[in-house]
Amino acid sequence: MSRIRNGIYIGIPLLLMAVIIVVVFVPFTSDTSQDHDIQIVEVEVGNVIRSFTGEGIVEPQSEVIILSPASSIIKQILKEVGSHVNAAEPIIILDPTPIQVEIENIQDQLEVKHNSLRKNKLNARSTKVDLDYNVQVKNLRIASLKSELADQEQLLEVGGISPAKFEKTRQELELAEKDLVMLKEKNNIRLQQLEVDEEGLRLQIEMQEKVLAIKEEALGKMIIRAPSAGIILSIRGKVGEKVNSDRLLIEMSDLTNFKILGKADDDFSEHLKTGTKVYVGIDNEQLTGMVGSVSPVIRDRKIEFDVNLHESNHFKLRPNLSVILEIVRAKRDSVLRIPNGPVLNRGREHQLYVIEAGHAVKRDVETGLKGDDYVEVIEGLSEGDRVVLSDISSIEDIEGLNLRR
Repeated sequence: MSRIRNGIYIGIPLLLMAVIIVVVFVPFTSDTSQDHDIQIVEVEVGNVIRSFTGEGIVEPQSEVIILSPASSIIKQILKEVGSHVNAAEPIIILDPTPIQVEIENIQDQLEVKHNSLRKNKLNARSTKVDLDYNVQVKNLRIASLKSELADQEQLLEVGGISPAKFEKTRQELELAEKDLVMLKEKNNIRLQQLEVDEEGLRLQIEMQEKVLAIKEEALGKMIIRAPSAGIILSIRGKVGEKVNSDRLLIEMSDLTNFKILGKADDDFSEHLKTGTKVYVGIDNEQLTGMVGSVSPVIRDRKIEFDVNLHESNHFKLRPNLSVILEIVRAKRDSVLRIPNGPVLNRGREHQLYVIEAGHAVKRDVETGLKGDDYVEVIEGLSEGDRVVLSDISSIEDIEGLNLRR
């Protein structure tokens, strides 16, 4: 019993000392090794961006206005203001009766014009027959006069007729030949007039056929449909109201393409210019764009601007979506770079530790553009070099400690 009691007296203090050692000394040992862990990064080729942030709201890039295709009466309104519509979805139905009456009238007029054209062709054929007949008669008359004149010339030589009669026949022949020339000229003019009349009728028919095609197309548009997906902003009219051709009926947003309405602190106003590059963060993706118009008015120390996206129809874009903007102040493409870290101060000249064959060697390094994430390396490092990014006081702080990349 005495041995047990003595064991308890000795064991309890030893147990308490072990607990104290674990509680007090072990955490300090762990923290010390953790504090001495250093970060090593590898020099790589990439882009370096210096930027500032802003915020933005996705909104439709443009609005669509829909006009009345013809004079008519609103028969039915299928959608309300503020509702979403898909492409080709009907919004308003107009009464087709007025335009159907116009189409019937044009068709009747066209039938009359076609009938006139047929009559003109028949008249032209009849006139051409008459003209050809008159020319043939003139030619026969001339041939008869020539034959008669030849006979009279022989009789004149033997004294069978008087010279006066011979001269009269000769004059009649000359007059007949001139009449033939004049008749042919008049025939040509008459035929040209008939061609002009026919061409005029054809032009009238073509014009009315075009009007008819427009009216028939308008008839197909009496059910007014959304030209693209969007949201209806306004409807100008009500059921039973008469509307004239080309009157504004519907205003709607176009949800096929989007832009960003951005805001940033006015401290960066000098860097916000048309054409400035912008990165737009949506979920885990990044879209690119450019600053469009910049508002000259500053509200609540914020400057407003539009961002035109290169992929304005990206599937993740939707109205009123809040996004984070990264507005680029300066950028270097395909340069040597290392992550921004504690050892990189504001200057351009730095002394950095580089790991060579398991040892840390101090090098003079010159840097260029400095961004939030990366810093451009101009001189002193090569691609693939391993650089100590943590702030240490001497090489002794590195030797023998755990190095992590």
